[in-house]
Amino acid sequence: MDGRADERLIRSGTPAFRRTALALAAAGFSTFAVLYAVQPLLPIFADDFGVSPAESSLALSLPCALLALALLVVSPLSEIWGRKPVMLASLLASAVLTIVAALVPGWHGFLLLRALAGLAASGLPAVAMAYLAEEMDAEAIGLSMGLLVGGNALGGMSGRLISGVMADHVSWRIGLATIGALAFAAAIAFWRWLPASRRFRPHRMAWREVPGSFGHHFRDAGLPWLFAEAFLLMGGFVCIYNYIGFRLLDPPFSLSQTAIGLIFSVYVAGMVSSPVTGEVASRLGRRRVLWLAIGLGLAGILATLADNLVLIVGGVVAVTIGFFGAHSVASSWVGRRALRDRAQASSLYLCLYYLGSSVLGTAGGWFFDHAGWTGVVAFVGGLYGLALLIALRLSRLAPLPTA
Repeated sequence: MDGRADERLIRSGTPAFRRTALALAAAGFSTFAVLYAVQPLLPIFADDFGVSPAESSLALSLPCALLALALLVVSPLSEIWGRKPVMLASLLASAVLTIVAALVPGWHGFLLLRALAGLAASGLPAVAMAYLAEEMDAEAIGLSMGLLVGGNALGGMSGRLISGVMADHVSWRIGLATIGALAFAAAIAFWRWLPASRRFRPHRMAWREVPGSFGHHFRDAGLPWLFAEAFLLMGGFVCIYNYIGFRLLDPPFSLSQTAIGLIFSVYVAGMVSSPVTGEVASRLGRRRVLWLAIGLGLAGILATLADNLVLIVGGVVAVTIGFFGAHSVASSWVGRRALRDRAQASSLYLCLYYLGSSVLGTAGGWFFDHAGWTGVVAFVGGLYGLALLIALRLSRLAPLPTA
């Protein structure tokens, strides 16, 4: 890379870095608030629409599945149209669809609009990772990716908290419409704050070349294992959050919807752990940090088996810290290990990430229906155990010169 290219990189502590961090935190807030605002409402959906816990989880699983599949198309489009325009269109469309979904009376119509919102939201995640990989200085990418994931955590927490509390005191529909309005405001902030790409150059991509631009990443010694980590970790994490509300609504806890919504405020732990873990990984090495974060999450999963509410909440905190820390490390590792077609590498990682949320998140409902919370813990514990073995394998991976 020549000196001129180096001068265009965004470095930590600069005004450009602060604007980029704020813009992408706003974007992460918007996307995750839209996606996960329904999570504490799943028991309400089961009652209002007369569906099972597994069926109610489709309000989250369907948009995640559509988002996952659309990532494989959107990332090549961003190579043509540019990173910022694709991300902005994604944020605006998903916000509007969320507001409309709050007004639809029937279950199937509601699910359709939720699915479309997930489809629209696909423009943000992979493209944001590619933007950071292209525009950030090597020493800033770990912190910047951690701040992006921290924005995701803020959106996930706020969406869950607002919708849960408003469902108790007003209605879940007004809560969901409020989330849509906040997401729209975040999209405007993103448009105003994000610097235009300085190192990106649009280029035409023949669609027959697209499979090859994805396929070569599976020949890398590390990337397929990082994709697998995304599937396992996100799937297990969503299972915990999908069904913990059902458990805590029942005796002996019998918590209110507001109290369950407040439990989701432990996402603050994810907001803090993401940039901290990203910074630590930049200094100590990703291979040394990833397996520790997963191990913490596994310990938290086991702690939720307790009948003590304090221990259960503590377990959820540990799961949250471990998950967001591991995701921050793994996602930044993908961006550094993929030496070309970075948007496609990022979209593959996130495709598996959101497929894990969709497929494994709904599968957890089967375990809850048949074996209660013990079944969920056994299922998720198995997923995290496998993820830990993969992380230990990655710790022995020979690094690339630039990885």
